[in-house]
Amino acid sequence: MGPAGIPVEPVEAVFREEHGRLLALLAARFGDLDLAEEVAAEALLAAVETWPRSGTPREPLAWLATTARRKALDRIRRDATLATKLAVLHADADPARRAEPVTEHEHIPDDRLQLLFACCHPALDLDAQTGLTLRYLAGLSTAEIAQAFLVPPATMAQRLTRGKRKIQQSRIPFRVPGPDELAGRLSLVLHVVYLIFTEGYAATGHQDLLRCDLVDEAIRLTRILHRLMPGEARVTGLLALLLLTDARRPARVDSRGMAVSLEDQDRSLWDTSMIEEGARLTTQALSQHPPSSWSVQAAIAAVHDEAPSALQTDWRQVRLLYDELFALTPTPVVALNRAIAISWHEGPQAGLARLEALADQPSLTRQHHWHAARGHALARLSRHAAAAEAYRRASELAQTPAEIAYLSARAARYAAPG
Repeated sequence: MGPAGIPVEPVEAVFREEHGRLLALLAARFGDLDLAEEVAAEALLAAVETWPRSGTPREPLAWLATTARRKALDRIRRDATLATKLAVLHADADPARRAEPVTEHEHIPDDRLQLLFACCHPALDLDAQTGLTLRYLAGLSTAEIAQAFLVPPATMAQRLTRGKRKIQQSRIPFRVPGPDELAGRLSLVLHVVYLIFTEGYAATGHQDLLRCDLVDEAIRLTRILHRLMPGEARVTGLLALLLLTDARRPARVDSRGMAVSLEDQDRSLWDTSMIEEGARLTTQALSQHPPSSWSVQAAIAAVHDEAPSALQTDWRQVRLLYDELFALTPTPVVALNRAIAISWHEGPQAGLARLEALADQPSLTRQHHWHAARGHALARLSRHAAAAEAYRRASELAQTPAEIAYLSARAARYAAPG
């Protein structure tokens, strides 16, 4: 409840939806994330006090933007130091245009793309890029971001402060990079968004396997990118991949809280509307040029999602797609997934040989996925004792109760006599 018992839920709903656009607009106008965040909060407080009595404005974002910009201009007039700093940061800007408030009938530009590129600038480290993106584009609180990445709130607050300070001191611009920079900069942005998604879809060290808030925010950010850059194959491919992967969410954990492998999932629970949208976007991404690793990953996910069962999956097609993906991004993780596809396509003996060839990759052997894949191949070869040991080692390395329970059950199953 707000002042005098006034309900604030409608105001908060609008603010949550428009938070990223409002901050992006203010940051682009004033070049200061702290100022943008402070006056946005003041505008929200003003809305809490005003809207329940006068009614929600027809254009809530315009109302919030006008209120926040007026408060920002008032602060600048009172603070000569801040005014001087802004003059340096925006020496090439038109002060008259920046001083004009937004009217409720004015078209408000969507500056979120500029803000996203600023938060993911290569001058910042990956922790700062991810934290700032979640804070300013996704609207998560410092405490929520800290929980997602398993650090104390004070530590995350320090990271965010350092990131904001770096943006100011390095005069990182709030703009979309020019053609010469765009390819490399966009790759970094997409990597950060994908990290947010994977942290939500397979949460590391979290009680739950799924962090649905992070998954949803990653998809929302990618939709924003796709809306603002519809002809970019990498963006289209990433959105397709996230949708096709998240479509399986309802079947990933059973009623006991145990993780369910792709092979054993009840595919009738998968979200068919997400699969249809993801498949359509995959086709679109593959038709755009140049081809991207995101598009190929989306195509792999589409083959899985459109198959009635694991056995009826077109494993030859999956394997060929992994060959193409490995040519684009020859990483250990892609090599691992390619070996799993070979195990299904050519048989467990061929797959096991490929897996064993990766045993010298510490980035894989320190994770549970490689050991679990070995366990699966060994079990199919009826080498049950070795399979049990592989699954036992995988369970030791897994980080969520749902995965530990699944892998421990597999280890017990193959360790049992007979």
